[in-house]
Order: sequence, then structure tokens, then C-alpha cells
Amino acid sequence: MKDAAVEAGEVSKGKVPRKGMKRGLSILDFVLRIFAGVATLASAVAMGTTQERLPFATQFVQFRAEFDDLPSFVFFVLANSIVCGYLVLSLILSIFHIVRTTAVKSRILLIILDVAMMSLVTAAASAAAAIVYIAHYGNPNANWFAICQQYNSFCERISGSLVGSFIAVAVFVILIIISAVSVSRQ
Repeated sequence: MKDAAVEAGEVSKGKVPRKGMKRGLSILDFVLRIFAGVATLASAVAMGTTQERLPFATQFVQFRAEFDDLPSFVFFVLANSIVCGYLVLSLILSIFHIVRTTAVKSRILLIILDVAMMSLVTAAASAAAAIVYIAHYGNPNANWFAICQQYNSFCERISGSLVGSFIAVAVFVILIIISAVSVSRQ
């Protein structure tokens, strides 16, 4: 009887729901890390396998467009690959936080690393987005012509790969907020 009263007192003071909320945030953190990892992996694979060849006058003379022709796209693939690897490795700490909800130092470490990885994927996605914009619209002032009228498949794939990368940026923002809330609840 006395144990039930103690448990009821703890529930009324908010200790049990707080631990449950921390565990819920940790589980959400784990799921979001998997989601961001899939998004960055899909972006890297989509961009890294993008190529298109167009015949010019004959079948022997062809124009080609490949992702590695542009350094911004190479940076995009490398950055998304690095961030995907980080997200896979960070799942270990995320599982640790599910089991041990009171860990603070490892959460602070994750916040710092998440900010660094978010910065990397944001820089890569932004650099690639600038090139994609030029590919779609060109720049008449610099005499750069839009190539997407000829290379439709190439442009669709590079545009699609940007979507996954920007989704990962948004997920990183949510992950950082979740980690900050978890640390502040200590």
C-alpha cells in the first residue's frame, strides 16, 4: 500500500512522465537519424550515378553530361556520403540514449557533431543547387545556356537528389532541437 502511494506521489511530481518523455525523444531521435541517413544515401547515389549522352550529328559524335564534370556535384556526393556514414555511426549513441536517458555528455557531443554535419550537407546542397539553377535557367549575362532542355534525364536526377539532401538538413535541425531539449531537461 505504501509503495502505491509513493508511486502515485512520483507520478504527481512528474518524475515518471519526464523519464518517459526523454525516452520518447530518444526514440524519435533514433528514427529521425535513420530517415536522414536514407535521405543522404539516396541523394549521394542518385547524384553519383547521374549521366546522360546525346548523339550530335552521328552516333559516333556524342555530347555527355556526368556528375563528375562539375566539382560542385563531386563535393555534393562526397559530403552526403560522409554525412550518411556519420548518421550510421551516430545510431550507436542514439541507442545508448534510449537505454540511458540521463546521459548528458554524449548528447552534447551529438549536438556539436550534428551541427557540423548539418553545416557540411547544407554547404554541399547549396553549392549543387546553384549549379542546378544554372543548368535549368542559364545566365544570359554570362552567355551560359540552360542545358536542361537537352539533358532532361540528367537534370531530373540532379534536381531530385537535391530534395533528399535538403530533407536531411531539415531533419538535422529537428535532431539538434530534440537533443537540446533533452539536455535542458536534466
